[in-house]
Amino acid sequence: MKPKHLTLLITLMAALLGCTDRPKYGSVDEYPEYTGNDLGLTYTPEKSLFKVWSPAAEQVRLNLYNEGLGGEAFETLAMQPGEQGTWAATVSGDLNGKFYTFQIMQDGRWLDETPGIWTKAVGVNGDRAAIIDMAATDPEGWENDTRPPMRSFTDAVIYEVHMRDFTVHPSSGSSYPGKFLGLCESGTLSPDGLKTGIDHLKELGVTHIQILPSYDYGSIDETRLDENRYNWGYDPKNYNAVEGGYSTDPYTPATRIREMKEMIMCLHEAGFRVIMDVVYNHTYVGEESHLNLMVPGYFYRFNEDGSWSNASGCGNETASERPMMRRFIVESAAYWVNEFHIDGFRFDLMAIHDMETMRAVRAALDEIDPTISIHGEGWAAGDSPLPAAQRALKENARQFAPIAVFSDDIRDAIRGNWVEGDKGGFVAANGFEESVKFGVVGATAHPQLDLGKIVHSKTAYAQCAAQVINYASCHDDPCLLDKLKAVRPEASIEGLIRMDKLAQTIVFTSQGVPFIFAGEEILRDKKGVHNTYQSPDSVNAIDWNNKRTYADVFAYYQGLIAMRKAHPAFRMSDARMIADNIRFADGAPANTVMFTINGKPSGDTWSEIRVIYNGDSRPLTTRLNGSWEKACFDGRIDLDGLGSVSGEITVPATSAAVLFKK
Repeated sequence: MKPKHLTLLITLMAALLGCTDRPKYGSVDEYPEYTGNDLGLTYTPEKSLFKVWSPAAEQVRLNLYNEGLGGEAFETLAMQPGEQGTWAATVSGDLNGKFYTFQIMQDGRWLDETPGIWTKAVGVNGDRAAIIDMAATDPEGWENDTRPPMRSFTDAVIYEVHMRDFTVHPSSGSSYPGKFLGLCESGTLSPDGLKTGIDHLKELGVTHIQILPSYDYGSIDETRLDENRYNWGYDPKNYNAVEGGYSTDPYTPATRIREMKEMIMCLHEAGFRVIMDVVYNHTYVGEESHLNLMVPGYFYRFNEDGSWSNASGCGNETASERPMMRRFIVESAAYWVNEFHIDGFRFDLMAIHDMETMRAVRAALDEIDPTISIHGEGWAAGDSPLPAAQRALKENARQFAPIAVFSDDIRDAIRGNWVEGDKGGFVAANGFEESVKFGVVGATAHPQLDLGKIVHSKTAYAQCAAQVINYASCHDDPCLLDKLKAVRPEASIEGLIRMDKLAQTIVFTSQGVPFIFAGEEILRDKKGVHNTYQSPDSVNAIDWNNKRTYADVFAYYQGLIAMRKAHPAFRMSDARMIADNIRFADGAPANTVMFTINGKPSGDTWSEIRVIYNGDSRPLTTRLNGSWEKACFDGRIDLDGLGSVSGEITVPATSAAVLFKK
């Protein structure tokens, strides 16, 4: 029987069996919540159970395929209605290696096919779900893989990397350019014989590798990877499936899963935790998304006039406050932890989500391992129907602690706002001293701060310093070097390096969690392009020749990381401890920030630390009480000391000094 004739027969039989006699709902808010844990596919060699949630569907059918792309369904089955809005079908026999889709009929119309939203394995381009034995995707030794220990989140040094950027340039020496396996390949060298790849990361000293979205996203055609199309990946298609563009074989569903696991296991063995960037706030498309094809209208927010709300700036936004969307987000995060051993999450535009959902994610991960980290952007890209009092906004951070938020306050204080391209901050244009001090105390309350002078915030929003991510740039908007060039186009490369070093010294000597963008440590730029989400490799790829050219910059970043790791006085978390043990100098000249840290309460070997940021174009001379050792001075770092100084010190223009007493 031909598939179209079979479909007509199934429709007729379903009607005769009463499958169209479903509850009627006045709105999506009346849909029942399903409380089971078996949505999607439950596979065994003996049988496969398919179950979906679609309360308003009049009929649902399951299509089985031999291929992940092309060809017709070899079987189409009517799914039977069940409790709490579910539909199910069981197929006997071993379906391993087959593919499937669902279709729902709603308002008398069959919608397009979808792999469903619960799928965990997909064929090429993610239009069909794959039936595989997930246990067979585990690399050898996976059962012994463990996450590296972490005492406090303030011990973290986060390195944000795009899979392709890191290894696609020929100078990376990678055998797997742009792939999962490239990120974990050891022994790679630049043309100058310097370490690249994972060996470079170990040499640098970071602790957490934050990978840009690596779930299956929609903008890359996995059948045409030879065209080298690029995207950051903030366009979700299948939230629980792996992106095929980063695998060596996107046509074989198990390959992408296994290779991502291999990468994570390798990073764990090297001592790194892995943070995954997740984008639950919107989907690549709206009406034709897998969420909407499964349950039209339910998973999204709409304006009063019926138009799609767009707080994401991408055409739609998800409705995390709805029970099944919240449930999906929570279960999805737990799935990535349990199946892939992910150690943390970065939530894109987290303020689109409601706080209750974020607290639920935190609670679920706490049950697995409380050291799994969560941080996100405490803002949205536009307004939302969700009331501000319910959103995971930065200003509401105390209500969803200990989830951390990015500090746009310290970012813009250091280098200037991204919106105002040629407007600078402390290191390039002077001023912003109070905002820099706010960053120093990790956005916690401090008696010496004038909160009325902070760049963006007017309250100390962090409950503790572990709740704030300090950074000068990330994948978004201009990277640090490009921003400095825009603000100071007349500056020499030597002058830009001075500004760059000062910027990162502020980040690494501030309380909170330091974060750097991959390649900044070798003075990466993006050719002046700010929003490079689909720019070519010529703009985005890290040129590893820079490691030789800017060896001094790399050594300085190494030194900053080593200094922070060695000295817990820079890693306090408790707000009271910070307020009691950091003192800012009174009457500091304009364009400078000076403070001392009492190192004794944190158990630091440096009993007293004096930090000086000179953002001015002139040297700064200041008095000292007693004799001090210089650990950081004029663009150099040596933890054993760069010599002693007493009486007074002159800090050169656009530079920092870190002094200590034992």
